[in-house]
Amino acid sequence: MSKPLIEFCNGNMHHGTETLMKQYEQDDRLKVVEYGCLGNCGECYLKPFALVDGRIIAAESIEDLEHRIHEAISAKP
Repeated sequence: MSKPLIEFCNGNMHHGTETLMKQYEQDDRLKVVEYGCLGNCGECYLKPFALVDGRIIAAESIEDLEHRIHEAISAKP
C-alpha cells in the first residue's frame, strides 16, 4: 500500500500551511513534499490549499484545510 502524497506550495505558506506541512512530515504514514510552485496561483493567493494524491484540497481556514486533508486521506482505499 502506498503512502498518501501531500504536496504543499511554498507560495501558500502565508496562509499557515507551513504548520500543517511540518505536522504531516512527522507522520511516517504520509509522504510530504514542498514545491516552490504548484502552478495553482489563483487558488494559492486566495486561500490555504494542498494537493492530496494529485487532487486540490482548498479551504477557507487552516483548520478546515486540516479537516479536509484528513478526510481525503481517510477516503483513500
